[in-house]
Amino acid sequence: MIDTSVLMTYVAIVLGFVFIPGPATLLTVARATTSGTRAGLATGFGVAVGDLIHTLMAAVGISAVIAASALLFSIIKYIGAAYLIYLGIRAILTRTAPELGAGALSVSPANAFRQAVLTEVLNPKTALFFLAFLPQFVHPENGPAIPQLLILGFVFVVLGLFSTVVFAMGAGGLGRFLRRHPAVMKWQGKVVGGIYCALGLRLALQQR
Repeated sequence: MIDTSVLMTYVAIVLGFVFIPGPATLLTVARATTSGTRAGLATGFGVAVGDLIHTLMAAVGISAVIAASALLFSIIKYIGAAYLIYLGIRAILTRTAPELGAGALSVSPANAFRQAVLTEVLNPKTALFFLAFLPQFVHPENGPAIPQLLILGFVFVVLGLFSTVVFAMGAGGLGRFLRRHPAVMKWQGKVVGGIYCALGLRLALQQR
């Protein structure tokens, strides 16, 4: 079992991480703004599922394989980057429907959830983050490493989900305002698409 002092230190550090806007936050805010609070929340839950998968990967050592293989890292990185850019281009090219102001959603919560899971799982930087960060709080005297990694990963996922829910709720309210103003909505898809493309390019250009 992890010491209480170690766990509290870990929680404090993670809270600092998750409330600094990063790619997951930007994705959640963009989705909530264009498609409503439910889609934003679905995106947050999708990111959480992706992080759970990365936790399991780190625990069983798959992340170590990714870290050791430059080819595998590059393959996963470029697949993830291509997927983000695809979402961005589609958002830029999609025209706003006239009935959107009446409450229609551009993306269903189910689709937003699936897209978020894929985006998070296909980000090798997240795998390397879990691989590098979690073991720093694992101590042999506290028992086997795998249970400790799973606990630390679960805490990270819960705190990350809390932060994305907060951001999604705020962005959803902004989205309702924007959908009542068609002139603003005309450019919203292009802005959000630009965010997705920028995130994809950032992922493609990042180094190991």
